[in-house]
Amino acid sequence: MSVERARALRKTMSTQEVRLWVRLRALRAEGFHFRRQRPILGYYPDFVCLSRGLVVEVDGPHHQELEQAAHDARRDQVFSRSGFQTLRFATRAVHEDIDAVMDVICHALSAASPTRPLRGHPPHKGEGRDLS
Repeated sequence: MSVERARALRKTMSTQEVRLWVRLRALRAEGFHFRRQRPILGYYPDFVCLSRGLVVEVDGPHHQELEQAAHDARRDQVFSRSGFQTLRFATRAVHEDIDAVMDVICHALSAASPTRPLRGHPPHKGEGRDLS
């Protein structure tokens, strides 16, 4: 996938993804830098905090379809083998209780140890240091 593909994905974010993105960006003040639709390991997760090895996905109804669910499971395994934790939230959950979603994300961030950058992917400015 290309940079153009990532840009196109960013432009088609759902309302729930945009709401979550605003909240995740606010975590920069606490030292957690999220990227959206950033290519890692051949995939484009919705949001990723490389310094804590955390992937956050917002799943619409099509993620319940058998083929998409199998793709998601394979992708989650690739991320897991590389030391990433994946959190998945239904768009409905983000819409109905974004505070609860953020609580789960913040708990995962605080429990995660700082990670080493992926080979070929240096940490972004402000990432990769222990902030605890």
